[in-house]
Amino acid sequence: MIREFFAGVRFLGRGFGYWRTHTRLMSLGLIPAFIAWALLLAVFVPLLISLGPIIDGMTPFADGWTEPWRGLVRFGLGAVIVVAALALSAAVFTALTLTIGDPFYQRIWRGVERSLGEEPTGNTPFWTTVGEGLRLVVLGILIALLTLLIGFLPVVGGITASIIGILLNGRLLARELTGRAFDARGLTGISRSGMLRAGRARVIGFGVATQLCFLVPFGAIVTMPAAVAGSTLLAHDLLRRANTPSPQPSAPPPPEPPHA
Repeated sequence: MIREFFAGVRFLGRGFGYWRTHTRLMSLGLIPAFIAWALLLAVFVPLLISLGPIIDGMTPFADGWTEPWRGLVRFGLGAVIVVAALALSAAVFTALTLTIGDPFYQRIWRGVERSLGEEPTGNTPFWTTVGEGLRLVVLGILIALLTLLIGFLPVVGGITASIIGILLNGRLLARELTGRAFDARGLTGISRSGMLRAGRARVIGFGVATQLCFLVPFGAIVTMPAAVAGSTLLAHDLLRRANTPSPQPSAPPPPEPPHA
């Protein structure tokens, strides 16, 4: 399980390798990523500035508590809100970036496909990209709400909420980013779900690594083209594993004839 998880992380590393071998192609993804990042920053910074009054308004019951309990409760709630906001931001950033920069990321995806010896013939229509983006945002909101609810658990709520939020959102990002390679091959949602489920640890490893890179200052801008490239490599790996027949157990040897 752990080995498969880090195998998924390596797909993002291989995606970053395209910055060295296909620099001009990867540079196409910087502009839409920067626009989406700037839009999210304009929302996230005011949230951080007003976080104190928001927490105070959510915890009036703690006004009469003595320190350090009042400070610990409010600090823990603030951490959960930030984690939930970051989880939602990753989903919204991916949806916005793929929608704004659809022509650029189509070219990156096609370039990676050709580097693997494939000649992609399918395409993801623009409105399909918009629909998938909206779906990603809705699911991101649900994950953020779940993270908030778990965060209210005593003692372990903050840590548990952070871990669950990162894992769920990582899988969500990986599913969205692998969509182009699957769309080009006309795969149905059931087929995709089966392949993603079969390679669950790799998918989560790739998605978690991508999300953590998004949290680095300016990291999301550079990571997004690499994530598109790496997700194409991951999709190829999932397709190969799905098309590789499982080894059949060898038949037992026939019984020896009884001795006269």
